[in-house]
Amino acid sequence: MVESTLVKKTAEVVAMTSRVLLDALVPLIEDLSRDMPETERYRRLLRTLRALFPGDAAALLRLDGDTLVPLAIDGLSGDTLGRRFRVAEHPRFARILERAEPTRFPAHSDLPDPYDGLVKGVAAKLEVHDCLGCPLVIQDRPWGLLTLDALDPAQFDDIDTASLQAFLSLTAATVSVAERIDTLARTGEAERQRAELYRQVSSAREIIGSSERHKRLMEEIAIVASSDLTVLITGETGVGKELVASEIHALSSRADRPMVSLNCAALPDTLVESELFGHVRGAFSGASSDRRGKFELADGGTLFLDEVGELPLAVQAKLLRVLQNGQLQRIGSDSEHRVDVRLIAATNRDLAEEVRAGRFRADFYHRLSVYPLVVPPLRERGRDVLLLAGFFLEENRSRLGLLSLRLSADAQAALLAYRWPGNVRELEHLIGRSALKALAALRERPRILTLTAADLALGANLKSAEQAPPSIAPGTDFREAVTAYERSLIQDALARHEQNWASVARELGIDRANLNRLARRLGLK
Repeated sequence: MVESTLVKKTAEVVAMTSRVLLDALVPLIEDLSRDMPETERYRRLLRTLRALFPGDAAALLRLDGDTLVPLAIDGLSGDTLGRRFRVAEHPRFARILERAEPTRFPAHSDLPDPYDGLVKGVAAKLEVHDCLGCPLVIQDRPWGLLTLDALDPAQFDDIDTASLQAFLSLTAATVSVAERIDTLARTGEAERQRAELYRQVSSAREIIGSSERHKRLMEEIAIVASSDLTVLITGETGVGKELVASEIHALSSRADRPMVSLNCAALPDTLVESELFGHVRGAFSGASSDRRGKFELADGGTLFLDEVGELPLAVQAKLLRVLQNGQLQRIGSDSEHRVDVRLIAATNRDLAEEVRAGRFRADFYHRLSVYPLVVPPLRERGRDVLLLAGFFLEENRSRLGLLSLRLSADAQAALLAYRWPGNVRELEHLIGRSALKALAALRERPRILTLTAADLALGANLKSAEQAPPSIAPGTDFREAVTAYERSLIQDALARHEQNWASVARELGIDRANLNRLARRLGLK
């Protein structure tokens, strides 16, 4: 009788577990036939994972060569999406990828956990104590992995293996569908291969971001890369113009040919012509042998001229001739060489103004700016600053030999509030400098180093960097001035939070309903 009751109870538990699993998986199965952004598809996947197998954090990571790239996270610090985990530096990830079945690490494992210090909402208890990793194999090839983490060492003691395997199968199907949609969206197989080749070359050259400004830039890059047009990349110092040029080349039909770069500002006027066009032996003092210039070295590929606004007027005239007919002469030679080169140029100057001032040739400017491409400054990219910070944090964590390098909540807020006159380059140097200084200030080397707003030392610059209140012209109506200021505050907050009204309400300390009413009154909704 007791045995019969036990069997009945067990059957009821199994049936209930099956119903819970089915109820959770059905929406994901339905999602497979829906058209939705890849990021949203993966976010839904992780939310369901944490609902079925409660923990403190979950992540989906794709394997790119020897590096794991986070595609979606739930419960981890926002900067995690910008981090790039080299498998060789993270033995837990390596162990997960080596095995066909899920891997759970014991709480006393001495293998460092890549998520230590990154779990959200944790102040004192920074280290993960229960870690479960599942490899994902798509079409018999390792694609990436799924991770579940918890601060409670016994969190996954009672996990149902069969349910987990069912979820993994659905995850593989979801990833496969997302990749097929992505492939169909491309203009052809050749472009897909070029994009894949670029990803394999170096994750360090990746253009990181998820903001609307970033997405629009990437769309423009994809459009112009498919052509052979001359591109003029403009933007402030430090925004990553050279990375944009590399991306254009990598996605172009010339990707398998060389990309040659020349910094026009780094050479004296007397050497620029030789660097571009080459010279023959005896052409000038010190020319002891024939030498090919950058144009010949880039034949069949791409030539990138950085700081093109620094070129002398005489060189601009010769460059214009090469661009028009593809022919050049080495210095000291009468013979001509024909080259097939795509030109990409970059500058932080206003070349239209330089033309008006007589410092830049109008015909050369128009020949360069066939397709002008503007790279947005970091201050206009909202929360991209945290993704980029995550990338630089992981780089410095590896360089400094730390278990984890993280940002405190006030440090993240400081990064979002700062105006970034030096853009991405300034952020890169700031993270490296702050980490070194914080480490040097400690008597004992920590396992986890947390950078605070004080470590970043941006406070002295915030007032001058913050956007000043709009100036009020004499005679302006008081109510109109207040309205303009309110609209400015909300628009700036929306830009920082990528149009997320709930986040804006929290930042401004306004009730969500009141913010909605105010936004409608201001014409923002």
